[in-house]
Amino acid sequence: MSVMTEHPHLLTEDFEAVARIAAREVEGLRLEFIDGVIRSKAVPDGDHDRIVLWLARICMQHRPELWLHVERGLAVGDYRSGRARPDAALALDDAFVGQGEWADPAPVLMVVEVTSYDNDTDRRDRVEKPLAYAQTGIPVYLLIDREACDVIVFSEPDGRRYVNTRTVAFGKDIELPDPVGITLQTEPLKDWVR
Repeated sequence: MSVMTEHPHLLTEDFEAVARIAAREVEGLRLEFIDGVIRSKAVPDGDHDRIVLWLARICMQHRPELWLHVERGLAVGDYRSGRARPDAALALDDAFVGQGEWADPAPVLMVVEVTSYDNDTDRRDRVEKPLAYAQTGIPVYLLIDREACDVIVFSEPDGRRYVNTRTVAFGKDIELPDPVGITLQTEPLKDWVR
């Protein structure tokens, strides 16, 4: 389900109030606010969760000082007026201690999205989020696209977009560039798609 506002520039504070009420009233509803539009985010399935756990294990093995924070709300986009809840955000283990629901994204080295099987995935994960994350200056955006069976790495944000994008099919190795510095062997991803 996608909720669109009639006013494309809803105030961030108004969105946060709506998101708090929705979270209390509707079990499992997760809202995001990207480019002035409120969108619901699909509840992850078991394969989606397994992919995030697989990636967390790899990150801990290669970069034990970092933690893959799951579902961490971040202030993103131009002037940090958007609110996104990436599937995971790679940062130091205590990067978000003392912060509220929508944290400062400055300590984030990489955000991760795993596509869902819903009609909003194309716009949300492949169009809006790369722009919002690049505008925020997050160094790496990792998109695990279960529909296309691709892994896409966006890097080198210039304040408007990611300058570098690299795509490989599941089964191929792909480098997560600095500041992450990990090579993913993506063969296991073939087991977690429909």
